[in-house]
Amino acid sequence: MIKKASDKSDKVGAVLVVGAGVGGMQASLDLAESGYKVYLVEKGPSIGGVMAQLDKTFPTNDCAMCTLAPRMVDCGGHLNIEKLTYSEIESIEGRAGNFKVSIRKKARSVDPDKCTGCGECVTQCLVKNIVYLEPPDVPKVELEADEQTKIDEIISRYEGGRESLVPILQAITNEFNWLPQKLLMRVSEVKEIPIEHILRIATFYKAFSLEPRGEHIVTVCMGTACHVKGAPRILERFERELGVKTGQTTSDMKFTLEAVRCIGCCGLSPVITIGEDLYGKLTPAEAAKILDKYRD
Repeated sequence: MIKKASDKSDKVGAVLVVGAGVGGMQASLDLAESGYKVYLVEKGPSIGGVMAQLDKTFPTNDCAMCTLAPRMVDCGGHLNIEKLTYSEIESIEGRAGNFKVSIRKKARSVDPDKCTGCGECVTQCLVKNIVYLEPPDVPKVELEADEQTKIDEIISRYEGGRESLVPILQAITNEFNWLPQKLLMRVSEVKEIPIEHILRIATFYKAFSLEPRGEHIVTVCMGTACHVKGAPRILERFERELGVKTGQTTSDMKFTLEAVRCIGCCGLSPVITIGEDLYGKLTPAEAAKILDKYRD
């Protein structure tokens, strides 16, 4: 049997009002006074909306709170109005006169039925107050004797806390050519800097590497000027000569091949660097011969 829209059984004697601002509250009060059951849905934690933030209202210049407060009190205590604060509508199904609405009510830290307005929840709020937790036990870093001596000597050169971190990482890179994890843990232990912060700095700068690198860093500039003058062919030639791809290190830990966007020597393009040595205006064949100087 298909029910018609005019059938009384097809109607529901309740009304849903979305938004508990001054307009939503007044509409709820009017409907509730007419005998309807009203569900007042508000996504915020309390009714009232943004009108309480105003000083005066146009055009009468009446006090905004004086206009709002009576409605909040009446709406809050009306038996025909069920307030669903901190809630959002997820779906609406049905037709005029008979809707089915799904409402998601967010979790609260305070039970509104038991709230007395004492304000203790504000002073004890875990969001505003930092909870002290005992730091986890960090295992002591075990290093070889020579590594221990070198890293402690590097750390002792630089006084201070976090402000000394970049120079320390630069010194470790100069000594070991990369940043071994155990050495970073030692820096964290001595300087009392969280390892997460050290890793954030180490991965930000191109000059630092968390992977082992070769004795000689071969860098090919791939900037616009060098690219036009044949830098891609030089990079391909190096990959064949060294037997590695860009970003990799040879098995004998002699060479690491890298590409950068610009070295700043566009007048000498195409440009490569090997360590601190710079070579410009090269052909692929000339670049390959330069590697022989560093193989011995």
